[in-house]
Amino acid sequence: MKRIPVPAHVHYEFLLRVLERQTFPAVEEQDFNNRARMQELINSLRKALTQQQQLEEDWRQRGYQVDHRWNMEEP
Repeated sequence: MKRIPVPAHVHYEFLLRVLERQTFPAVEEQDFNNRARMQELINSLRKALTQQQQLEEDWRQRGYQVDHRWNMEEP
């Protein structure tokens, strides 16, 4: 059975939590342009996670095994 390596979901979740809880609040409200860019980045990460989950489901239905990777050194 073919194994498909993908990032573990926790990597997306960690990035999202830092950006939403720490980075976004640190950007001043008057900095409209960068706040909008931060929100766009957060939305992009959410979309990437959703797309990966959809791909994983498709691969599973096709009989592939999804191999979540926690780091680059995994075989």
